[in-house]
Amino acid sequence: MVEDMATYTPAEAAAISGFSLDTLRYYEREGILPPVARTAGGHRAFSDADLGTLGFLKCLRETGMPIERLRRYGELCRDDRTIPDRIALLEEHAAAVRRELNDLLAQQAKLDGKLEWYRGELERRGSEAGGPQTLPA
Repeated sequence: MVEDMATYTPAEAAAISGFSLDTLRYYEREGILPPVARTAGGHRAFSDADLGTLGFLKCLRETGMPIERLRRYGELCRDDRTIPDRIALLEEHAAAVRRELNDLLAQQAKLDGKLEWYRGELERRGSEAGGPQTLPA
């Protein structure tokens, strides 16, 4: 039972975390989120700690961690002896995020190069013909 601490209704937790109510229920049911405390009336009452957990889960999800890995992370978090396993799981995910970020940065460099070429071409054509002209794709 929850007493004398800041708590949030499921709707408030959803609004703060950015997850839908369905996702909150799903994460709790699947063990991704630890069991949420209940009020005397049996309603879920999310704590600041729950919101912190949801914030980190959002980070993992938005960086592409699959649900099965989230489920595994939630399972590991229920046992204090699994910190080395959590570190390994998060290091693996961090490496995947790093690879994806490097790939995106390489694509951004290509885009920047193309923009630079188009701007130079526009400037060159403008000075040749006295004004901008249609450029090829």
